[in-house]
Amino acid sequence: MRDVPLLGFAAFSGTGKTTLLTRLLPLLREQGLRVGVIKHAHHRFDIDQPGKDSHRLRQAGANPVMVVSRRRRAVIHEYPDRGEVNLFDQLSYLGEVELDLILVEGFKHAPIAKIELHRPRLGHPLLFPDDPHVIAVATDAPLAVPCPLPRLDLNRPERIAEFILHDFLR
Repeated sequence: MRDVPLLGFAAFSGTGKTTLLTRLLPLLREQGLRVGVIKHAHHRFDIDQPGKDSHRLRQAGANPVMVVSRRRRAVIHEYPDRGEVNLFDQLSYLGEVELDLILVEGFKHAPIAKIELHRPRLGHPLLFPDDPHVIAVATDAPLAVPCPLPRLDLNRPERIAEFILHDFLR
């Protein structure tokens, strides 16, 4: 896989990472970028719903299960619990797709450039003071501590997209 820029979005659960990404992706695609996403899940998850053929096949022991159509492919691969997943191990699975940018949701401790999302009203500590990989903080209110990094309005995804295009990717 060629070197595709990785940009993480790090925050505590409930801060709005997925919501922001669903608003950012169309803006980045409008600029001609081919964007992939890797999302970290902290728990068991199913993308194939009970009763569907893929689920029935997986439950019967198929591993992996690939579902394909004219426009979509999904692969479900079960593996033993080896502890926390490593972001860099997962990147090879995107290797055959040509991308301009990979957005990473979660993996907040991975050593990659990331935008921290922070909502002071939720009472979580800021990540940037202890994480040298945070390149900007997107917030919906003033921060309680001085921040030497660019501050972005969490409610203005078009501004965050501009930051990605003009500051991060350039």
